[in-house]
Amino acid sequence: MSRGPVILEQLRAALGVHGVFVRGVVSFGDGEGPLLADCTAAQSVVLLGNIGGSIWASFSHWRQLPENAGRPDPLDDWSKTVIQPVASSLGATAYFPSDPPWQPFQRWAMQAEGLKASPLGVLIHAEYGLWHGYRGALGFAEDLKEAQTTASPPHPCALCVEKPCLTACPAEAVTAVGFDVQSCRSHLRTREGQAGCMTGGCLARNACPVGADYRYLPAQLAFHMAALQL
Repeated sequence: MSRGPVILEQLRAALGVHGVFVRGVVSFGDGEGPLLADCTAAQSVVLLGNIGGSIWASFSHWRQLPENAGRPDPLDDWSKTVIQPVASSLGATAYFPSDPPWQPFQRWAMQAEGLKASPLGVLIHAEYGLWHGYRGALGFAEDLKEAQTTASPPHPCALCVEKPCLTACPAEAVTAVGFDVQSCRSHLRTREGQAGCMTGGCLARNACPVGADYRYLPAQLAFHMAALQL
């Protein structure tokens, strides 16, 4: 009998207090998964991340502690502080988007949750829209995924008739063919950019009607915009 349900429930209990959710499970064929700590290939990976602003209270509290002041990458450090001990307790190998060897988090997310790419370069979720993220993943030597027959949800952008994200960006950095990061960053350095997107969050992202109820709070928006401007 698979330990999958038990392990997933343990993860939810240990990480839920920090606002970190089990976002999905990806299974691999023999030798196809990422390397575990013992240099064998993982049979499954459990994706972990936030839904809306779920992590913000825990992260903000941690960031205010004196020993965490001035960290250059506080969100990455917080993620490791929260996730790594849980990985060790379960005998899993932890992977983080910020650490080499770089793991294909976006591809895993597409496989695990049926996510699709959006014009902003962020994967869009059918329910959460653009307001979610992946903080890490755990690799296991066994397959934790139960058989599923559910179909992949339709692409939210294909169902969106008006596509306001394509016209809301003052820098015209968001187009149907992709996201121009450099144009975005150049705009954020201008007076208009500082008063607009830097203050209230990316105007194109805010314009997306999908998952509007999960939109980040102003403090979290400002944090991510500051990181994008670097």
